[in-house]
Order: sequence, then structure tokens, then C-alpha cells
Amino acid sequence: MTEDHPTLAVLAQFDPRDMEASAHLFADDAVWHYSNPNLPELQGDHVGPAGIRAFFAALADKSHDTFRIEPVSATPVGPELVVVQSHNTLTLKDRMVIVDVVVVWRIVAGQIAEVWDIVPGQPMEVRDATHRE
Repeated sequence: MTEDHPTLAVLAQFDPRDMEASAHLFADDAVWHYSNPNLPELQGDHVGPAGIRAFFAALADKSHDTFRIEPVSATPVGPELVVVQSHNTLTLKDRMVIVDVVVVWRIVAGQIAEVWDIVPGQPMEVRDATHRE
């Protein structure tokens, strides 16, 4: 992986917890494809910076602001694509859910044009949200 790859530089600026600050990273017609059989109400295509911002606001609301992303790897593929594996956590209905996720990003002319966010149907772990390690 080349750390100074231009697509990685764009992704390094992305903060899903501050979509106002990240909005400029998205093309006007950007599409965020979200696939998560455990959150069917959020599945589908979220279009444009406003639609993507609304998606993350709904995810924050659903998880009571507990949604966290821990990137595991980011691999550029050619000039436009990046494949990211992340370890995500969120609390749903008093249960902490831990999932490994794959996200494919397409970045064109320095802006995010399309994202495929693929969440498996079976989480890695589910535990009582009050559990302490």
C-alpha cells in the first residue's frame, strides 16, 4: 500500500462523525450504497452530500451516537478505487454489535463519487452494552 496515494489522501480527510466538515469531499451526485440486512431501514442508496449526511445522522441516531469505525486496512486499486476493511462497533437496543465491514470507494478528480458499504448479516460479536473488558 502506498501511503501517499491520492485516493488515500482524500479518505484521510473523511470524518463520518462530522459530515458538515466532510461534505466538500463528495461529488454533487455521489452515491453511498449501504447494504446491511440488520438495519433494513437504512439500506439503499443515499445520494449527494445531503443524502449521505442524512444517512450518517440516521445511523448516529439509531446507535445513540455510539457508531465507531476502526480502519484495519486500506488498499488503493488503480487510480480511482480504494478497498477498506474496518472493524465497526455500535450499540443497538442495549447490545454492543461488532462487525467487520468492507467498503469500496471510487474517487474521481479528488472527490468521492461512489461508495459500496457492505456489512455482513452475521456480526463478529454481540454483547450486553454494559459489558466491561
